[in-house]
Amino acid sequence: MPSPSVFIAGPASWNSIVVLDRLPEPVPHMQFAEDSWDTVGGTSAGKALSLTGLGRSTLLYALAGDDEPGERVRGALAGAGVDVRWASASATERHLNLMTRAGGRVSLYLSAPSATDGAEDDELRDLMAAADALVLDLAAEPLRLLPLAREAGTPIWVDVHDYDGSAEFHRPFLDAADAVFCNADRLDDPVAFLHSRIAAGATLAVCTLGADGAVAVDADGVEHRVAAVPVDVVDTNGAGDAFLAGVLDAHLAGASVPEALAAGARSASSVLRTRHLHPLLDRVTP
Repeated sequence: MPSPSVFIAGPASWNSIVVLDRLPEPVPHMQFAEDSWDTVGGTSAGKALSLTGLGRSTLLYALAGDDEPGERVRGALAGAGVDVRWASASATERHLNLMTRAGGRVSLYLSAPSATDGAEDDELRDLMAAADALVLDLAAEPLRLLPLAREAGTPIWVDVHDYDGSAEFHRPFLDAADAVFCNADRLDDPVAFLHSRIAAGATLAVCTLGADGAVAVDADGVEHRVAAVPVDVVDTNGAGDAFLAGVLDAHLAGASVPEALAAGARSASSVLRTRHLHPLLDRVTP
């Protein structure tokens, strides 16, 4: 197998999306869905799709079970042209995502794979060492791989999503990261958090701000901002993953931080126009 430019480890799932006029209140009640569909999910699948769409050589390492959801995920990603190294799991990851048109989301995890026994670690270590960048997403198997990734010496990019500034599960990922991405949903002061990651040793820290674009802090502590690209939004799932993919692709091509952020904004806009994680899935997922 040729060495990929980007090695991604993390979730690829089969998701049910339900669109509501408002997120459910925590009391017994009934609501009618405005729309619903099934599709590929998983933050790592989203990044791999976007990088593949940008023409970047990418290998996704993900777990799936020998079950119907696993067959659907494997088939859809293969049809979209994503190169995946699959590891066996007892069950494929599945989510039920309750969404609003404005982008509000409650994700219910119906199943999530456990970490593997490490039987393939020698090959994975070689792949990580040969790549230009690693993306390790929040899940049990990437957490297990963190020591191997650090040994590989390849820059590590992490996406801690709606991190609240204190959750313990995220800490090993943050400690290993050369580049940190997050969103502003649960941070009291996103810019201060970004500066704290640079002070801790990261060379780039980025926070997405939804319709307000994104803010970044570079290795010199300089702040950069980028506006969101205007678009008629169909679905917000995968926009943050596409943003990271666009920034990473541009960074590896030698772009400056402002140029990379602009590339991230363009990449995010491309997935907001589809109800799948990326337009590559439009032709292979009903």
